[in-house]
Amino acid sequence: MYNILVCDDDKAIVKAVEIYLKQDGYSVIKAYDGVEALKAVEENELHLIILDIMMPGLDGLMTTVKVREKCNIPIILLSAKSQDTDKIAGLNFGADDYVTKPFNLLELLARVKSQLRRYTQLGSMEMKPGIIKNGGLMLDDELKEVRVDGELVRMTPIEYRIIKLLMESRGKVFSMSEIYEKVWNEPSFSVENTVAVHVRRIREKLEINPKDPKYLKVVWGIGYKIEKY
Repeated sequence: MYNILVCDDDKAIVKAVEIYLKQDGYSVIKAYDGVEALKAVEENELHLIILDIMMPGLDGLMTTVKVREKCNIPIILLSAKSQDTDKIAGLNFGADDYVTKPFNLLELLARVKSQLRRYTQLGSMEMKPGIIKNGGLMLDDELKEVRVDGELVRMTPIEYRIIKLLMESRGKVFSMSEIYEKVWNEPSFSVENTVAVHVRRIREKLEINPKDPKYLKVVWGIGYKIEKY
């Protein structure tokens, strides 16, 4: 699960953004000024910050500068100012994106996903033990989560064990019997249909076009593999 810090002195905005982010599976840490934001950076493992510029005391621009002294996680600035000079200033201070108030929450969510995608795909995010990454596909064995391009994919326990088996040996082809024996931990007898049904469901969850899969490939007459990227 990705942890996102939302910082704005307007508590109604923080609450609205929090609701949308949580509905999409993100964990939200809240702050209402720059000092609280810096404390949250120190005390939490964060993956992205949404930060208002116009705050009393330590504003968003100076908070961005101080965050950049410690880490390179994505920062999306919020501001009522829409002039290009203001946007350029924000980006020059180290922000990754800039959203003008009033904003559409769905657009903000799309920008969050885009920044997290870029952050993970470029390898900027430190990988913890138990995380397997392959292109835009990521498995976190500690949290028992699978994500595609940063988006959480809901898996049943059996589906998770199948995808974990294939991702641990990316590029290796597993027969249906091998998959059954390793995942179900029992001898395989006429298990082709059982395995095929689970693989089809995994494909429908992972792939943009399940009929032309990017990750979970069939090797006709042999079995399945995760394409290595």
